[in-house]
Amino acid sequence: MNSSISSCVGRFAPSPSGDLHFGSLIAALGSYLSVRAQHGRWLVRIEDIDPPREVAGAATRILKQLAHYGLHWDGEVVWQSQRHEAYRDALSWLQQQRQSYFCTCTRSRIQQLGGFYDGHCRALHLPAENAALRLRQHAPVYGFDDRLRGYLAAEASLAEEDFIIHRRDGLFAYNLAVVVDDHFQGVTEIVRGADLIEPTVRQIALYQQFDWPVPAYLHLPLAVNHDGNKLSKQNHAPALPTGDVRPWLIHALRVLGQPIMDCWQDATVEQLLQHAVTEWSIQLIPQQNARIADEATSPFLNGSQQAMISR
Repeated sequence: MNSSISSCVGRFAPSPSGDLHFGSLIAALGSYLSVRAQHGRWLVRIEDIDPPREVAGAATRILKQLAHYGLHWDGEVVWQSQRHEAYRDALSWLQQQRQSYFCTCTRSRIQQLGGFYDGHCRALHLPAENAALRLRQHAPVYGFDDRLRGYLAAEASLAEEDFIIHRRDGLFAYNLAVVVDDHFQGVTEIVRGADLIEPTVRQIALYQQFDWPVPAYLHLPLAVNHDGNKLSKQNHAPALPTGDVRPWLIHALRVLGQPIMDCWQDATVEQLLQHAVTEWSIQLIPQQNARIADEATSPFLNGSQQAMISR
């Protein structure tokens, strides 16, 4: 797909390491509303490039969850597991341009350096055996403009690091795959959780290495538990329930600071989402994370909770 398409193209790209949870819903809904408010196309990509982390059946359940919550996508779903040839082509081009090199440094060595790689293998011309492939970072990106948060600066050590683009175990690195696929799908804006702010400068650096247009970025607030940890699959956040999805959509809209439809209890899911599209405003999105009480992951367990969220 040509990345020069003028209309807005957004995407939601979950990994099948578990079912979608309330935090996932916030990211999916924010991405969906942003692109629909611009009359653009909303795409879905399953990021299944890390088999050891995948949960059997999760990808199919994710797609069913999105449809059940009224978040219908455009076109065909892209599966990263079917995109290996494109990733290999990108890696080959970088190697031909001498913009990458093999590295055998261990994780423990890098941790001893403070967590950032020091370029030790840059000039060693090592073979590919038992080695990771790193980007030769010659044009670091030290920050970027976020549509919600303004200019976000990155640590120099993060921006300047020669980061891994192909892992020692033979798997493609996330930063490479996401950039190659977003370019392939013509994505013009990326709306996602604030937990992905840090790798953004690395992804922009890759766009620039390939001389590809850089999409706009908007990083949404996260839902966090009482300990301040984000709701995540790794933290065993409960899966989104089946049944009436409207309370969950309302709860997610409140986290995103968006106006709530009057008498939403009498509306269909489609009507609720259309109202949310019409009223969508980036200016209303809070920058701070939303602390979600344990019981609020099921927002309408009782009448008092319903009264609280309906206000």
